[in-house]
Amino acid sequence: MLKKIFRPKILKFLLGGSLAAALNLALIYLIIEKLGFNTPLLRNIANILSIEISLVFSFFIYRSLVWTGGVWNLREVFLRQLPLYHVSAGAAVIARIFLIFPILDWLKVNYGINTIIGALVSASINYLISDRFVFKTPQKNHNNSQTQKISATYYPESLAPAISVNSSLRIDEPITIDSSKSVNTLSIVIPAYNEEDCIVPTIRTISRVLEQEKIDYEILVVNDNSKDNTEKLLQQINSENSKLRYVNNYYPNGFGFAVRCGLENFTGDAVAVVMADSSDAPEDMVSYYHKLQEGYDCVFGSRFIKGGKVIDYPSHKLIVNRLANLFIKILFGLKFNDTTNAFKIYRKDVIEGISPLVSHHFNLTVEMPLKAIVRGYSYTTIPITWRNRTTGVSKLKLKEMGSRYLFIVLYIWLEKHLSRGDYHLSKNRLLLNQRFKSNG
Repeated sequence: MLKKIFRPKILKFLLGGSLAAALNLALIYLIIEKLGFNTPLLRNIANILSIEISLVFSFFIYRSLVWTGGVWNLREVFLRQLPLYHVSAGAAVIARIFLIFPILDWLKVNYGINTIIGALVSASINYLISDRFVFKTPQKNHNNSQTQKISATYYPESLAPAISVNSSLRIDEPITIDSSKSVNTLSIVIPAYNEEDCIVPTIRTISRVLEQEKIDYEILVVNDNSKDNTEKLLQQINSENSKLRYVNNYYPNGFGFAVRCGLENFTGDAVAVVMADSSDAPEDMVSYYHKLQEGYDCVFGSRFIKGGKVIDYPSHKLIVNRLANLFIKILFGLKFNDTTNAFKIYRKDVIEGISPLVSHHFNLTVEMPLKAIVRGYSYTTIPITWRNRTTGVSKLKLKEMGSRYLFIVLYIWLEKHLSRGDYHLSKNRLLLNQRFKSNG
């Protein structure tokens, strides 16, 4: 790990960034103190000049050290790359000051953590825009003799530890899909707290769709110590449908505790976590089931890929959602862009492999998929539809969850980089095989 952090290229990146920041400060001091730009108007001019000069300086540093290669002629650099780099850097700064910081402040995230997250996301935005639109590297297409201009494949050095692996056990290598693994019974776990207005329609809709598709199933509702008529309604509907059962949460109240209770009691070959408010489309559950039959360990839905849809999503929650998922996506180097959504499906052995789960609240929705990914289980992504609840009250409180989401993300990130693969699927299978041989 230390070798990765102190690689010469990363030292050059850190040195280049430090030089650009130092030049910015030196120019401000020189222009204001030595050249006498002491009026408010002149101080603003001094700031603009110093920022512009240091920005151009940083362009050439990163152009030389990070996004190396490519085209260096005057027309390419000064008429295309440099103007676009201004847009990229400006967009990153604006996003950091007017979007990321205010949202994290609203979530009451510690100022130090706020600064770290803001800097990381801002740098990531700058990198993504620069890599895709600013810097292009001519590379040879090995399938033919033509040379094409494609996006540079160099990672910014500040993000390299998050999107590369330095271990004898690589967790990002391709995983073999076993198409012989069939799922006979599908379990649906539904946590429910004060859901008397929607729990019955949710259960009946799911049952109807699954029966139409001739999918064997069980629905397990976890009553999270509801104070309304939720439990009475579950008792009534249980007499109508033998495939429905419910348990009372024996943990303290909380979404994460309720889901964990359900995961300890389901009996199927695979399990899907579904919300009680009918926000998740049962038709997508059918798609999950059939995709799982192809041999994947998990199937994750995304509302934000082609074919996905969100209906009546509150705008403030949507903004926070996309920022949080962007942060997770960059930190773990994922292509998946909807980690925070609870509606996903896992084989039974995946649930065993990612246990014990530690989240008490809605951060469990992040812990489960990230652990499955980091520990080497295969997954695929399909588009899904999400609809905001029409009855009842949402239990997710963003202000209370900000630091908890961050905790679980960093906890799994540390597992990925510091555990040396101790919890990875391939190593666990090796240990099981050795144990089996010794017992045999």
